[in-house]
Amino acid sequence: MNHEAIYKLNPTVVTIRGDDAFDAEGNPVIYDKAAVQAYADSKAYIAKRQAEYPSFIDYLDGVVKGDQAQIAKYIADCQAVKAKYPKG
Repeated sequence: MNHEAIYKLNPTVVTIRGDDAFDAEGNPVIYDKAAVQAYADSKAYIAKRQAEYPSFIDYLDGVVKGDQAQIAKYIADCQAVKAKYPKG
């Protein structure tokens, strides 16, 4: 289960153990698992993009060297990743 989504969608939740959520008093909080999954699915593109983005070192290297072609390639590579994994 996606803890970030549970916390985001259920502000009274302060602790999660397994799939069980609890408030500050230790009382169980019932949450909508389908809504949590939908939230997680809508954010899945973020991890996919992060895994495929080129290293920012390539960009900085191009800036330091004044290599506009290297900078342009970095930007194009980032845009290709964004196109491959559009926002949910």
